[in-house]
Amino acid sequence: MSAVTLSNLDEHLSAHLTGQPDEGFIQCRKNLEETGFALIPQVLPASIKKLLADEVTLLAETRSVRRDVQLKETSDSHRKMRNVTAVEIRTHGRWIAAVYQSPMLREALSWVAGEPVELCPYLPEQYVVTRLESSGDTHGWHWDDYSFGLIFVVECPPLEFGGFVQTVADTSWDKADPKVFHQLVESPIRSHALKPGDVYLLRTDTTMHQVHPILSGRRTIVNMAFAADRDMEKEISHETMEELFQVELPGRLPHRRHQKGVMTWA
Repeated sequence: MSAVTLSNLDEHLSAHLTGQPDEGFIQCRKNLEETGFALIPQVLPASIKKLLADEVTLLAETRSVRRDVQLKETSDSHRKMRNVTAVEIRTHGRWIAAVYQSPMLREALSWVAGEPVELCPYLPEQYVVTRLESSGDTHGWHWDDYSFGLIFVVECPPLEFGGFVQTVADTSWDKADPKVFHQLVESPIRSHALKPGDVYLLRTDTTMHQVHPILSGRRTIVNMAFAADRDMEKEISHETMEELFQVELPGRLPHRRHQKGVMTWA
């Protein structure tokens, strides 16, 4: 097949996905259902991962802003990191937005999720580049406003230097009284080792999660937020997003129903 371009991206994804064994995706669906976390590195081919990694790295090095805040909506958990906002990504990148918009990718994610996966209707939350680079940097315990997060790992330190993901499944977020520490005590914490090139799907609205503080090295990722149908009926506020980026971030998409793609595996 020819090189990946913006116009043939879905064709490449379709050819790649239809060649993947069913068993791997069946296990991913089971893992997501049981734990709120599914490692799915097979969802993207190496060619697209390379394009994403190059763009993520360039944006992190040229457009990122340092953040160091505590958010009361998540029991004052820390955000110590660099970020590139969705606005900057749209303005200065190409591939992140193109992969995010791919109907073929959403079809694959919908299969793993067991329900339609939609574009996030709140534009500032659709995607963000995050880099942890200093000892103690972390993306502390939190939930997300929308149902799913797809994370592509560009860089990650060895396990002994932190930067791994921790999750607590089947939890709920009360922004007025989050009780993060109560939920850590009352529910099991799962930890997930990662390596560069990994892709994972999180059920982010009911799975409390954090990136363990790094001790050394660097962790660079792009997070893509997706919605479920139920999110479209909710009254969702965006305090943590607006406080983290220290600006008011308008922008909401109209609700578009999930469209069936051309997945051939089941």
